[in-house]
Amino acid sequence: MTRKVFFIGLAFLLAMAGLGSIGPARAAAASSDVTAIDQVMDQAQAAWNRGDVVDFMHCYKDAPDTTFVGNSVHKGYQAVLADYRKSYANRAQMGRLAFSALDVRLLPGSGGEVRYAIMTGHYHLDRNAHGEVSKDDGVFSLVWEKTRDGWKIILDHSS
Repeated sequence: MTRKVFFIGLAFLLAMAGLGSIGPARAAAASSDVTAIDQVMDQAQAAWNRGDVVDFMHCYKDAPDTTFVGNSVHKGYQAVLADYRKSYANRAQMGRLAFSALDVRLLPGSGGEVRYAIMTGHYHLDRNAHGEVSKDDGVFSLVWEKTRDGWKIILDHSS
């Protein structure tokens, strides 16, 4: 009987150890998610550098609970858009945006499905004109949600 319990326990532990491993399919999906988030950031940067705030905002989820935290807290997609338009009133104030030191961490749920991710990084604005925002460099952390429209930012904390 003791031997039987030992082997059942050993089998259980081996099975549990296998559940924590990342198989090729899950690793490919993770790589695909990170690539998709990187592509959204590239598109946002390109839109900003064209002076197109509306297109830049496509990286954010169009929802009333989308939040931007900077010098103050702006809640709601429309409020975030309005603040960008006010703070960067023209192309010269927008300048050229560059991101660096980007790091993405996927956040799998209890079933292993990834619906959220966190990104950290640095931003730099190369510009000669300043509006309400005088800061040209900083760091940010973003919380992303995987939606039917792709990966979208739901929380942006930039300082």
